[in-house]
Amino acid sequence: MTARTPSTSQPQARGMIYIHSASAALCPHIEWAIGAVAGARLQFDWTNQPAERGAQRAEAAWTGDIGSGAAFASALARLGQARFEITEEPTRSSDGQRFCFTPTLGSFTAIVGIHGDIHVPEDRLKHAVANDALGGEPIHKALEKLLGVPWDEELDVFRYATEDAPIRWLHQVV
Repeated sequence: MTARTPSTSQPQARGMIYIHSASAALCPHIEWAIGAVAGARLQFDWTNQPAERGAQRAEAAWTGDIGSGAAFASALARLGQARFEITEEPTRSSDGQRFCFTPTLGSFTAIVGIHGDIHVPEDRLKHAVANDALGGEPIHKALEKLLGVPWDEELDVFRYATEDAPIRWLHQVV
């Protein structure tokens, strides 16, 4: 698959796009949204999603400029109806990223270290502690949200239902 030539001045990143569930009618729109970011017309190998009647799923590995994962996530989140997860692995000059979206929970974004652990920024932790101290959301619930636990709980059903799915590789995404 041909994509726009990446920037030569920026290190390359790589990651995965997991469309966990989408209606058949939404699939062409997903391909268009990802293709607009990738700079190429794309066609995914869609398979049935056994965890949701009538839903489709697809996966694609990508390489491209640092920040491409965020661009993919933004494009897909605007569609508002697909369950997806996008990863961007850390590089020598950038942290990794994880982006999740479900129609019921909305968006989740996390910084991911080189060993796959989620890094929570200090100001977000301070806010969670202060909110708990002032009688707001309990700290354990706030920490679960900061770590993406609700998104993992919703997406796990769709992840495990797709173990034998084909993967498409996207090279040189800009």
